[in-house]
Amino acid sequence: MNLEQLVADLSEGRSASLARAISLVENQRPGFERLLAAIHSSTGRAHRIGITGPPGAGKSTITQSLVRHYRAQGRTVAVVAVDPTSPFTGGALLGDRIRMESVALDDGVFIRSMATRGSLGGLATSTREVADVLDAAGFERIIVETVGVGQSELDVSRLADTTVLVLVPESGDGIQTLKSGIMEIADAYAVNKADRPGADKLAREIEITLGIRRGNAFRHVPAHHGFRARAARGAAAHPAASNGDAWVPPVVMTVAVKEDGIAGLAEALDRHFAWLVSSGELEQRRRRRTRDRTREVVERAARRWIWDDTDTQQLIDARLDDVMAGRTNPYEVATEVLDGLRQGSTS
Repeated sequence: MNLEQLVADLSEGRSASLARAISLVENQRPGFERLLAAIHSSTGRAHRIGITGPPGAGKSTITQSLVRHYRAQGRTVAVVAVDPTSPFTGGALLGDRIRMESVALDDGVFIRSMATRGSLGGLATSTREVADVLDAAGFERIIVETVGVGQSELDVSRLADTTVLVLVPESGDGIQTLKSGIMEIADAYAVNKADRPGADKLAREIEITLGIRRGNAFRHVPAHHGFRARAARGAAAHPAASNGDAWVPPVVMTVAVKEDGIAGLAEALDRHFAWLVSSGELEQRRRRRTRDRTREVVERAARRWIWDDTDTQQLIDARLDDVMAGRTNPYEVATEVLDGLRQGSTS
C-alpha cells in the first residue's frame, strides 16, 4: 500500500480511493492504523449526525430525505448505513443501501453499508474509524444510521455530534419509549409517520418527559394541535435550545416519505451544532470521544498482543483439565496469566 498516495487521493475526494481506504479500515487489514494516524489531523471538520431508533421507524427514509435536503443546499454528504449481521453466515442484507438507491448516484453523496458483525450497540466496531476516513475526505455532513436495536442502542452517541432518535406512533406502549437509556442520548426527536393516529400523543409524552427532567413539564404543550402547527413546532418553538445555557431537544414531526418536516429537522440539527460550538460542548464531546478512542486503540493492541504474542492461550490450555476437575477455577487461572504477563514470564 502506498500510504502517501492513498492519503493524497482521499484529500482530493476520489471515490475509488475512499472505498479502498474504508475497506482497509473496516476489515482491519495491515496498515489500517497507519492510515488512520496519517489522516487524524484532517478530521474534525464534518458535522456527524447519528440516526437511531427502533426497527421500522423510518430511519432510512429520514436519512435519504436529509441527504436530498443537504444536497439541495450544495453540501456534500456521506452515509454509513449499518445493517444487522446473520449470526449463522456472518452476512448482511444491506437493505439500507438498496432503500437509498435514489441518491446513491449523486456525485456529492457517498453511501457505505456496513454489517454490525455481532456488535450489540447498533454499530459495527469500526464505524467510528470509518467516519474519520469520511471526515478526512472532506464531506460536510456524515450521517450514521444505526441498525435499530431499541433501547440498548447507545453507541451512536459516542460517535455523533448530534443524535436523532426516530420514533413512530405505532411503536407500542408510549411509556416504553420514554424509558431511560436510548431516550437519554437524543439531541433531537423525530416523530415520524406523523400523519398516523397517535402521533400527537407520542409527541406530547416526549415533551412532558423532557419537561419533567427540566422541571417545566407542560411549558411547551399547546392546547390544540394541527399537523402544520406541529411540523413547525419542532423547528422553532424552543428558543432556549439555542439561546440558553442548556440545549432543549426539539420534537419534530415528520412524514419522511413525503419529506414533510425534513427541512425543520435539518434546521434543528444545524441549530444544535451551532449551540455545540458556541457553548463549548462540541470541544468537550470531541475530547471525550478522543479519550474513548485512544482507550479503544490501547485495548485493541493489548488484546492482539496477549493472544498473538504471548503464551497466554497455551497456559490456559495447560490448566484446563484442572479447571474442569475443580482443582482450580477460571479466576485463579486468570490471576496466574496476569501475574505472568506482569513478570514477563508468559511473553
